[in-house]
Amino acid sequence: MFKFIVRRLIQTIPVLIGVSILVFSLMHLIPGDPAQIMAGESAPEQTVENMRERLGLNDPVPVQYFKYVSNALQGDLGSSIRSGRDVTKEIGGRFWITVELAIYSTALSVFMGLIAGIISATRKYSFADISLMLIALFGLSMPNFWLGLMLIQWFAIGFDLPAWIPFFENTSWFKPSGWGSFSQIVLPVITLGTGGAAIIARMTRSSMLEVIGQDYIRTARAKGVKQRVVVYRHALKNALIPVVTVVGLQFGALLGGTVLTETVFAINGMGKLIIDSILARDFPIVQGTILVIALLFVLVNLLVDITYRLLNKRIDLD
Repeated sequence: MFKFIVRRLIQTIPVLIGVSILVFSLMHLIPGDPAQIMAGESAPEQTVENMRERLGLNDPVPVQYFKYVSNALQGDLGSSIRSGRDVTKEIGGRFWITVELAIYSTALSVFMGLIAGIISATRKYSFADISLMLIALFGLSMPNFWLGLMLIQWFAIGFDLPAWIPFFENTSWFKPSGWGSFSQIVLPVITLGTGGAAIIARMTRSSMLEVIGQDYIRTARAKGVKQRVVVYRHALKNALIPVVTVVGLQFGALLGGTVLTETVFAINGMGKLIIDSILARDFPIVQGTILVIALLFVLVNLLVDITYRLLNKRIDLD
């Protein structure tokens, strides 16, 4: 196990190098001059040139990249072009907001998806099975930003309805923006968690049906083992391995895919930071944020592989 963890951590090095090269190249291909943006549209040419020299933008692109990598290895991701603050401080102020949003959304997805998948698998082709899979299909097809806007309209703003329909009239159960309090967390977590729950539900159903058809499950039932024990102790544990893979991918995707949700709910997380930085051509912030997300994604995949071993002792990671 230890050798496997060390080997996987070493393998993250070329991944991060590849990500840094790709992001660095793409940011330099985007039209616009960061020095001009920072100095102002009406700034004199000499002021812009001095700003470009101070930022190191006059150096060849490979030189700029190697300077960036050498500083990053020392924990220095540079300074924001817009605010002048260290990139690590800019990211640090937004990092935990996005991580919390991803954790809460993933937890909701796992809770809803496992329950729906188990019910569907144990009641195959029943009304409950068909209904849950239709709901899962709807949740999978529904854009997150649209669901977020609908939730804001239904549960934070309300509709101008007749007096005899009071349910959604001027509702203010939850806050439509910000992050921190319970009333601010609920709507964005539901928005992000719905799509993940649909995927987990479908995967759980498929995996459970495959496991339930195995010989050892029929043997356990023939011995008189209770249905609940058969489902949760024998079938579910072995069916969780592909589900864990989906959960890990979902969590990693949420870390970098909260842009629209954070924009809709005005949450100052890393997703919104990336969008603002791209629009402002703030190279250091974009590069630093994507590097952090890539590192987290790799670590999540490592955690998923370790979870395989915990679920099934026969899996040899080494």
